Amino acid sequence: MTSERPDPSVPTATYRLQLQPEFPFTAAAAAVPYLASLGVSHLHLSPVLESVPGSAHGYDVVDHAHVREELGGEDGLRALSRTAREHGLGLVMDIVPNHMAMAPRHNRALWEVLREGPKSSYARWFDIDWEAQDGQLLLPVLGHPVGAELGNLTVDGGMLRYYDHVFPLREGTEELPLPQLLDAQWYRPVWWRLARTELNYRRFFSISELIGVRVEDPEVFEATHAKILQLLHEGVVDGLRVDHPDGLADPDTYLQRLHEATGGRWTVVEKILADGEQLPANWPMAGTTGYDALRHIDGLFTDPAGFGELLGQYRRFAAPQTDRGGDWAATARRAAYKVITHELAAETDRLTRVATRVCAASPEPALRDRAPWALRTALQELLVRMEVYRPYGSSDAAAVVTEEAAAEARLAFVIPEEAGAVDVVRDLVLGRAGDGPDHVEFRTRFAQTASALRAKSVEDTAFYRYVPLLSATEVGGNPGSPAVSPEEFHAYCTRVQRDWPLTGTVVSTHDTKRSADVRAALAVLTECPERWADTLAEVTRTGDGVPDAQLAWAAWQTVFGLGPAAPERVREALLKHVREAGLYTSWTEQEPAYEEAVTAFVTAGPCGPQGEQVAGLRSRLEPHIRANVLGTALVQLTMPGVPDVYQGTEGTYLALVDPDNRRPVRFPPEDSGDKGALTAAALRLRRRRPDVFGDAATYAPLVAEGPSAAHCAAFVRSGEVVTAVTRLSLRLAEAGGWRETVLPLPPGVWRDVLVPEREFSGDARVEELLGDSPVALLERVATD
Repeated sequence: MTSERPDPSVPTATYRLQLQPEFPFTAAAAAVPYLASLGVSHLHLSPVLESVPGSAHGYDVVDHAHVREELGGEDGLRALSRTAREHGLGLVMDIVPNHMAMAPRHNRALWEVLREGPKSSYARWFDIDWEAQDGQLLLPVLGHPVGAELGNLTVDGGMLRYYDHVFPLREGTEELPLPQLLDAQWYRPVWWRLARTELNYRRFFSISELIGVRVEDPEVFEATHAKILQLLHEGVVDGLRVDHPDGLADPDTYLQRLHEATGGRWTVVEKILADGEQLPANWPMAGTTGYDALRHIDGLFTDPAGFGELLGQYRRFAAPQTDRGGDWAATARRAAYKVITHELAAETDRLTRVATRVCAASPEPALRDRAPWALRTALQELLVRMEVYRPYGSSDAAAVVTEEAAAEARLAFVIPEEAGAVDVVRDLVLGRAGDGPDHVEFRTRFAQTASALRAKSVEDTAFYRYVPLLSATEVGGNPGSPAVSPEEFHAYCTRVQRDWPLTGTVVSTHDTKRSADVRAALAVLTECPERWADTLAEVTRTGDGVPDAQLAWAAWQTVFGLGPAAPERVREALLKHVREAGLYTSWTEQEPAYEEAVTAFVTAGPCGPQGEQVAGLRSRLEPHIRANVLGTALVQLTMPGVPDVYQGTEGTYLALVDPDNRRPVRFPPEDSGDKGALTAAALRLRRRRPDVFGDAATYAPLVAEGPSAAHCAAFVRSGEVVTAVTRLSLRLAEAGGWRETVLPLPPGVWRDVLVPEREFSGDARVEELLGDSPVALLERVATD
């Protein structure tokens, strides 16, 4: 198929391809004809720059100047671009400005820093605190304390070797005895457990294998973006997705610089917005990657009353402690305390050192005589109370580091005068205590630490502890209040069309803990909480072999949402679940006996004969699962914003947390069915009618009338396309169906996009409008 190339600056829809050695550029090129026929306008490529060999994701970049050879190199990328253009498609590329891989063997810039220290021309690239650890960069790579590993550290060919790790030697140190040689380097290999408290470089969250990059430095920006900008300006790629801007020292300036360098190309950023949080209005880009849309879409298909009942059933079944899975807010707070004092202890210490330095040098007496422990306590107490990922500027900081939070933080101190450290820290955060270099560094590091804390404590800990409804524990979600009313959904869409009409929207990504189809199935449980509880009581009536009740509840929900699957996929996902939860085992303090019990339980229970009862319930609820699956897909594809379709999700796509959701897929998908037909129809309509969905389009709710009006969610785009979906279909069936419910359509004659011979006008009876489908997509074909 050959067609006109679309406007490269504004996609109508993107399709995410997860590139890896098993799926290189040639495989992507082979899929192009199919993807073009599907109706997307752009391919959305995962990171393409050189990364650690064998990487399945590409976010561990080692060389910004070269396209990854394992994918086919720059020639392969250019060939893919040419093939895409021949079929009318553009390319959007994922970029990683925040960090690089801590892999000196492959990362030449880091290699030079390890060899030459802070005088290296590359030293400015990395966020390293050379004043700590006696000026040596800590490398947490040893399996045991260094004294037990000396026999495994060898000097060979002018390099220091430790198993697969290779490090350069400082000039003139090759002949020194090993202990003296180690002391003489610009780095120090240490036991990996020291990373928690002693690390002196910024990393990605708590992942020591990824070192922070100082992209705020103009020279570093130019060096790390030269290839990206070349590919943009030469027309190889057309737009960008920016990974994790919250980790940057100065996201505002970075995004402005990127906007100017790209000439204003369409760019979205992976900014996670907490419930109620707004995107900074001054950011010069199209919007977010779309997790805020995901939360609102999922919430539309979640029954608020039923969730409350499900929560009660969960509490009776699992009996979780209040702050260990019983209450959302308490669970998130406890998780934050755990992360700030353990995984992010090194980051907190560095922030404390900056605060101490500011206070000691301040000309203001009010800032002096502040003990480091008091400043650290104040920092921790304010950070754990932040309910967004990070503040942006002093005005934003005042809104998120509130006086109410400060009042609570002061309660951590016994002596009222010592509680004054809270006011000192808050003044530093808000920019009230000065604006010197140390003050700026403090505000920067506070914001960066806040974002890491939020991600680690909420997404990677609390989401695995608070499990009444697994579909609600998704990036950007609010598990404590997951339901979204139609009115709230319409208000959100109205704001998006007004403020960020070209933002991204997603329902499945390479980072979602469960794919949209799995979540759609789980949401049905909010419509039948008693049936779910009865089923669990039946399959767990003896209690034999259950490691703990919270895990059992989550495991049974997992197999309900996933449906039939290889047991190994379930076991791997649940082992990750219990390690992330950190209640009985963790990644760094594994308890083999508990993990063996988890594996045995999953094999014998959810993946064993008892699993058939849950499978039977899923089968009986299949019509309602289908309604949620199709409703989710159609809403995302027609609401304001630019939809991103994750690889394979145009058909049935049932996946759990990574790496399960990053497996290569076949094109076309083996099981597309009615979801595939609906997706293709909506995407082709967007491509054919871009004006209906673009930045100048309009959005308006349509309100059904009649006894079951609450179960119909509908809207019209630009007066030309109507979307109508069924919500809470099980409750609808129990209430007697649609009966006399009607949907007043805007003026004109409306044709069913999927069944063109069907036309409607005026007050359409919803039962006829939907027919055998839980959703309808209409296009206006004539005026009255």
